[in-house]
Amino acid sequence: IPCFNEEAVLPETASRLLEKMHSLMRQNKIDKKSRVIFVNDGSRDRTWEIIRALHEKEKMFGGINLSRNRGHQNALLAGLMTVREWADMVISMDADLQDDIDAIDGMIEKYLKGTDIVYGVRSSRRTDTFFKKATAECFYKIMNAMGANTVFNHADYRLMSRRVLDGLAQYGEVNLFLRGLIPQMGFRSDIVYFDVKRREAGKSKYTLKKMVALAMNGITSMSTVPLKIIGILGVFMCIFSGGVMISCLWDWAHGLTVQGWTTNVALLCLI
Repeated sequence: IPCFNEEAVLPETASRLLEKMHSLMRQNKIDKKSRVIFVNDGSRDRTWEIIRALHEKEKMFGGINLSRNRGHQNALLAGLMTVREWADMVISMDADLQDDIDAIDGMIEKYLKGTDIVYGVRSSRRTDTFFKKATAECFYKIMNAMGANTVFNHADYRLMSRRVLDGLAQYGEVNLFLRGLIPQMGFRSDIVYFDVKRREAGKSKYTLKKMVALAMNGITSMSTVPLKIIGILGVFMCIFSGGVMISCLWDWAHGLTVQGWTTNVALLCLI
């Protein structure tokens, strides 16, 4: 669970997850050695202090403290790569409790039937503002139109088996977009739908600037369409500039230009 300045919601998140983990253990769906690991992404509030206190009180909770703020995707990857050596499977989710933790039961059921990746997908966006809902849906449509294989209305609430984590460790991506990277790995996958909850406390840390940066990372790292568009525009610009240059030389040859004009325009067309 990546955390950035989540002191307001973290105690409630821990309480809900502790109850869920004990419930799953009683049903023998998970081992009694299972853990909840919080990743502190360079928080400037009491987040890390709360994580340490949770661990002292209940050993089921653990923490990873990043040296500085690296962003949601990097914090998530840091957690996944740290725990993969000890886990049969890992579920990633946000700390704000908007991801319905009851969907975990369905994810585990599908994992036990042989599924390597289970995506938590929002059945609706009723709790989102009109602007966030419109931009999110537009983003997924643009990504799919550009050939990036993403799961519609899926963020980072997912289950991954040890095999998937080992495969993910082989990638050397710098500008991370896990929502696009994981689906292209080719492992057997399935979907669990859930209703989004309202944030229990605090404010969302995903500002418009961060959402735009994530979208740009997704589009530029998971799709070749932008490069193709640039290439095609480059070819057309070369043809257009060549035509203008020929026209200028024609005018110069027939004495229709003032001195120096043809040189300037020809150099500009070459550039």
